[in-house]
Amino acid sequence: MSNRTTVTEFLLLGFSDVRELQILHFVVFLVIYLVALVGNLLIFMAIAFDHHLHTPMYFFLMNLSILDVGSISVTVPKSMANSLMNTKSISYAGCVAQVFFLFFLMAADFSLLTVMAYDRYVAICQPLHYDTMMNSKACVQMAASAWITGILYSVLHTGNTFALTFCGGDMVDHEIGVLTFSVCLLLGCFVFIIVSYVQIFKSVLRIPSEQGRHKAFSTCLPHLTVVSLVVFTGSFAYLKPTSSSPSALDLVVAVLYSVLPQIMNPIVYSLRNKEMKLNYTICQWLGKILPRSSLNLVGH
Repeated sequence: MSNRTTVTEFLLLGFSDVRELQILHFVVFLVIYLVALVGNLLIFMAIAFDHHLHTPMYFFLMNLSILDVGSISVTVPKSMANSLMNTKSISYAGCVAQVFFLFFLMAADFSLLTVMAYDRYVAICQPLHYDTMMNSKACVQMAASAWITGILYSVLHTGNTFALTFCGGDMVDHEIGVLTFSVCLLLGCFVFIIVSYVQIFKSVLRIPSEQGRHKAFSTCLPHLTVVSLVVFTGSFAYLKPTSSSPSALDLVVAVLYSVLPQIMNPIVYSLRNKEMKLNYTICQWLGKILPRSSLNLVGH
């Protein structure tokens, strides 16, 4: 029988060992985390409390906001806590949980973006059948399939990863798990999105009026922007030359891929979509629940 050492913790590679830079890292990531958290929660509240936004597109967007809040909450708080407490350790159970939830939420996120591409395809290419094909039951089933896809993939990946025997060093690159996203899942979803938008662009170009073409494109632009952001940051992470030892560039790429989309999603959807003017919607909602004496403050 060979000797075997039980691994009880791993080390996450931080951005710096200098205390002042660790504090700066904590402050910067705290701001980033709060921006992403508030932005996605406002999206969720705006859709939940405004019945005008109870449509398939916004139902999927609400699910996307939940996934974004979850995915950025898996890694960033732990990173901030380690910087604040000047430590790099993460427990074995904590590492397992972080890998599981990160892969689950990221896989579900991209699967949901694929479902949203199908929603736009039906809305533009088959508008007469939209209400039938995208009814409430179908929307719930498609959203559930995205979540289930994330769970199944995460279980498979996490189980295979931590079934291995860990020998030698116990140092792992912080947030590196996001860079090993399933190639099959990514390519399958990406091809489906590309095919959907090819059909969408063909249908839009056949619209006779310029106003109609502009309106059709405007409904797709936020989703297309978000997908492009995810694909480009992910592609950069994959195509970047690998190094024998983790570098600062590896950490920056991991942060861009796992944090930037979660920050940009609410900004893109709120700025590019006329129906998602958050201040107006939230003020309407506040006007319904606040006392009459407070309405003047909300209006100003």
